[in-house]
Amino acid sequence: MIYCVEDDASIRELVLYTLRASGFEARGFAGSGAFWEAMCEHTPDLVLLDIMLPGEDGLEILKKLRSSPITEQLPVILATARGSEYDKVVGLDTGADDYLAKPFGMMEMVSRIRAVLRRTARQPSGVLSCGGVTLDEGRHTVTVNGRPVSLTLKEYELLKLFLENIGQVFSREALLARVWDADYVGETRTVDVHVGTLRTKLAECGGLIETVRGVGYKMEGAK
Repeated sequence: MIYCVEDDASIRELVLYTLRASGFEARGFAGSGAFWEAMCEHTPDLVLLDIMLPGEDGLEILKKLRSSPITEQLPVILATARGSEYDKVVGLDTGADDYLAKPFGMMEMVSRIRAVLRRTARQPSGVLSCGGVTLDEGRHTVTVNGRPVSLTLKEYELLKLFLENIGQVFSREALLARVWDADYVGETRTVDVHVGTLRTKLAECGGLIETVRGVGYKMEGAK
């Protein structure tokens, strides 16, 4: 799946048409809002990202992608204005894998995408499990007793942290620092809310995430 973030509807539709005709699954977004909503549901194989966007621009989106452990390695190609060397340099320094100078040809775009996907191809990550809960890092999927479960990015990160550290107790402050980043300014109530929704989504396996009174949370295997 390839996500295209482009506010010009005519360019976006042409890009999507070309990608689909070339055998890719593709979705398009006019701005950052819809893009981030989609990212909470599914992580794509590559993002084609226009720099000049209304509101949150492409460089800001790229910085956020690179700051998350889930998307720090996600391939990103920036679309820049032709002749804007500054944007190209900043984009590559920020972590873009390649760039396309507008106006670009559709066949060039497909060629660049395929090249980046080949270059950034990684071996599948491991599978983490506890009780009936299984998290497949390579596929970015979670199942409970074989049933797929849809998690937000933060819920996924929380679950991954617990599964990587079975039996370890995390304080609410530690979870804020690890999952919401050290610079996040928020109440520990945020952790409680997310743990609550995660337990609900894990259904019969939600009890694997235990509350440690006066401290925080931990995940234990079925007793």
